[in-house]
Amino acid sequence: MKVRVDPELCQGHTLCNMIAPNVFELDEIDGHSSVVNENVPVDEEGRVAEAIRSCPERAIAAL
Repeated sequence: MKVRVDPELCQGHTLCNMIAPNVFELDEIDGHSSVVNENVPVDEEGRVAEAIRSCPERAIAAL
């Protein structure tokens, strides 16, 4: 599984990082999310799927 965050849609709610902190990192200034590594480890896929469902802006997508 691969994942990405659309920087135009992300509003910095930080839910993805709370759910999958090993996959999503937050900008220290505005809290916007980015992906640590687009290739998601198998043991993180469930958390990433939950983060995708939880994003209020629908800024996260699996590729």
